[in-house]
Amino acid sequence: MTRPTDPPGTGPTGYPPDSAVTPEQVRRVAKLARLALSDAQVADHAANLARILAYVRQLDEIDAEGVEPLLHPVALEAHLRPDEPITGLTQSQALANAPEQERGCFRVPEVLDQTGGA
Repeated sequence: MTRPTDPPGTGPTGYPPDSAVTPEQVRRVAKLARLALSDAQVADHAANLARILAYVRQLDEIDAEGVEPLLHPVALEAHLRPDEPITGLTQSQALANAPEQERGCFRVPEVLDQTGGA
């Protein structure tokens, strides 16, 4: 199904109806994502992406005129408990299982270099 707004020679997805995903396209996307792919992985991803695009083209053929979009397929209802204040932990209870403590606080390993570098 070609819509009047689609460029000539393309389908609703903007790709030619029989287009395949080329290994060069997969390598370009992999490079942008900083992924190192073997030739076998490139071929596998090209085939998978071609199947996905074919499925999208198939979905584009469905007449959805007048169908309201869904935010979720099932009506969701929030089941919340009443907000009731409760007593929290004391400082000594909170620190009871801490591997290390210092002046009433959790002691954790240093993660930042004190000289300003990471």
